Amino acid sequence: MEQPSSSTLLAQEQTKHLQKSLGRMDILLLVVAAVVSIEVLGQVSGFGGETFTWTLVLAVTFMIPYGLIFAETGGTFTEEGGVYVWTKMAFGRVVAAIAALFTWVTQPVWVGGAMAFVAVETWSEYVSPINAGGTGDYLFKIAFIWITVSSAIISLKHGKWLPSLGAILKIVFLAFFLVVTAIYGFTNGFNGLNLAFFSPTMAGFLGVTPLLLFSFLGFESGNSAAGEMKNPAKDVPISIARTSVLAAASYLLPILAILLVVPLDEITGIGGLFGAVATVYGIFGSAAEMMLAISAVVFCFVLVSQGAAWMIISDRMQAMAAADGSFFGGFFGRFHPKLGTPIRINTLSGVVATIFMLAAMQMTGSNSALFGVVLTISISTFLLSYLIAIPAVVRLRTKYPSVERPFKVPVSDTGFKILGGICFAWIAIGSWVAVFPGTLENLFGIEYDFEGVWGLSQTAFATFALGTLGSILVLGIVGYIFGKKVRDQKHEDPTATELPALDVGAMNGLHAAASATALHGILAEDIEPATNGASTPTAERVAEKQL
Repeated sequence: MEQPSSSTLLAQEQTKHLQKSLGRMDILLLVVAAVVSIEVLGQVSGFGGETFTWTLVLAVTFMIPYGLIFAETGGTFTEEGGVYVWTKMAFGRVVAAIAALFTWVTQPVWVGGAMAFVAVETWSEYVSPINAGGTGDYLFKIAFIWITVSSAIISLKHGKWLPSLGAILKIVFLAFFLVVTAIYGFTNGFNGLNLAFFSPTMAGFLGVTPLLLFSFLGFESGNSAAGEMKNPAKDVPISIARTSVLAAASYLLPILAILLVVPLDEITGIGGLFGAVATVYGIFGSAAEMMLAISAVVFCFVLVSQGAAWMIISDRMQAMAAADGSFFGGFFGRFHPKLGTPIRINTLSGVVATIFMLAAMQMTGSNSALFGVVLTISISTFLLSYLIAIPAVVRLRTKYPSVERPFKVPVSDTGFKILGGICFAWIAIGSWVAVFPGTLENLFGIEYDFEGVWGLSQTAFATFALGTLGSILVLGIVGYIFGKKVRDQKHEDPTATELPALDVGAMNGLHAAASATALHGILAEDIEPATNGASTPTAERVAEKQL
């Protein structure tokens, strides 16, 4: 029987090309660049004051337990591939292949079908006009996609600087926006908000939950490149803790700022944030237009860096899945021997993003409507992957209790399961609402104008959404079938020694003893580079022994 935690020979070969270039600050900036999604601020703020309320509720009831369980797992199981490896160790290779595919495909879909649209709309409005649907529109979006791909192709040592700079600019942009908003409010006054404005409703809960969950997920994503981290066992838990705090502040404060200065009926998915920016920049007088143009350029750069961060992270996970025989015949599982990057899967991501962008461009409706639909499809694939990943990390706690955990959540195994169960319940609700919007509203007797919300018919939405999900499943099944030849390769454990098999007692004299000592020295020398820098080198070996 195949051991689900064992790696194929191809996967072992590819790990030799990994270059350890991520320190603690690199991990923090990479995750901030990927996870803090400022482009959704306008979309979520469209639900009014209760957006702030539900954001606060999820920050406490979801983000905290989610951060804890993944901080423990990410600091313990530090192999390249992250969620794919964890799911394989918990449930086997087939389930891991599905989880990895849904996680990976979210990113090119998001980059090509949503982020590129936000960028071109922002650029056209505040920097230089671009005719929607024209040649310039297509070229801008294609360039956007392939810049993100290129940053993932170059070596991580150099490629990490794009998302790192983007993360810094993202925080600076939000901080500057908050300061200017405060000045504007004290000078011109804020929208009249009262406690009733923030009252939560069931309709708001169902509408905003998928968006907020999508925004909060991904803190463990850096583990996809854990094999390239200098000290993942210590750095991952700390990075997750710090990113969680930054993310909560980066959503709560700007959402509140948008609600304070922009009329609710003027907030849209694309223009909500910059509508608020344009309003508060009025304090700059004649320089407001120039400040808006500069901010728009910075915003577009932040979007590029965010796409680059996700390409860097998710492509590595899918490449390791391919090298492990879970995604086609190993073709996409090869890392460049000099760059240490999965160029083939990077290119595939670019192709998928481009195809999805072209498909979205053919839909009728405004860019805002398209943005909402593509956003929901991205949310659905991402959330569905966590319906597998969360049970996997919970099972790892009890399945491999002997593995050393540099950070361990101070609760019992039952308590850990409860934390996982809370997260799973949130994800289940968000997944259903994302895939089947309007159904729970009808169940609770809440009026729901589908075309008014989405800008297209429910039939068109369902065709686009379910067609996308069905295509992904078919891709996964076909990819797994074609990976059989890779899985059938003889497994060799590069960390295993042959000393137990030596019959030292049958050797005669000093010659035999010297030979055994020399062999032990050679084997130890071979082992040292494989474990150098790994804080928990026994994690997967313990798993293999227990299977």
